[in-house]
Amino acid sequence: MTSAPQTPGHASALPRLEGRTVVVSGASSGIGAAAARRFAAAGATVVPLGRDPRRTGALAAELGVEPVLADFTSFADVRRAAAEVLERCDRIDVLANNAGGTFPDRVVTEDGHEKTLQVNHLSTFLLTALLRERVEATPGARVITTSSRANSFGRVDLGDLDSAVGRYRGFRVYGTTKLMNVLFTRELSRRLEGTATASCFHPGVVGTAFGADTPVVRVLYRPPLSRLLTITSEEGAAPLLALATRPDPETVDGAYLDRFVIGRPSRQADDVELARGLWERSAAMVGVPA
Repeated sequence: MTSAPQTPGHASALPRLEGRTVVVSGASSGIGAAAARRFAAAGATVVPLGRDPRRTGALAAELGVEPVLADFTSFADVRRAAAEVLERCDRIDVLANNAGGTFPDRVVTEDGHEKTLQVNHLSTFLLTALLRERVEATPGARVITTSSRANSFGRVDLGDLDSAVGRYRGFRVYGTTKLMNVLFTRELSRRLEGTATASCFHPGVVGTAFGADTPVVRVLYRPPLSRLLTITSEEGAAPLLALATRPDPETVDGAYLDRFVIGRPSRQADDVELARGLWERSAAMVGVPA
């Protein structure tokens, strides 16, 4: 897949970010690690949050900071990580919700939820809820969530968020959680009421180990198709960098971008009541006030 045409928001050269704090989840590898490096090079204080101790630790050492470890299959881990971030950071200018995964089989986490739902949506929802007050207290703060074009294959059923009914289809469930990212972004934007902005984006098909256990993804990422259909982690991180540094974030508040341009997500993404209902159900599932 080739990238969308570049716009003035394209982050080929970042402005200086001294004094800014950026929290990046899913920073162990891929676009999270690539974005963390670019933010740090521009002078930002970066907090890399990842699941893998070795890779997250190596990135943190490279950046000269301490890592924050969190396995998004555990709400307890997310709560501990959020407390660590709050203790370390007196401001959060950018919260980059980038952690995610796709899994071929239905697995239930220790918290009792389907794994893809928890990793891609519920834990991101929980992390954002726990950091929200600090985000809102930071002038010009932004919450940026990595979604996917796969949202168009998803369908949110508030009565079956854990995909317990019928045959489990891993890629369909993945698409549903990416649609949840869009709904979450739109409802978060409404609830922030101008104190901060919220946006989400499709990074492109990035040639990383993401989803390597899923047959469809494994085929796409294998040469020679990978060379034709995928982009690098650095290219995939570019839309995140652009959203984090654009001078007019209010113009994309609540928006879904397909790389650098406003995209057309699933029609369910426009359902205001569905977004509100998903928010309320998610809050109850992770144990925070709605």
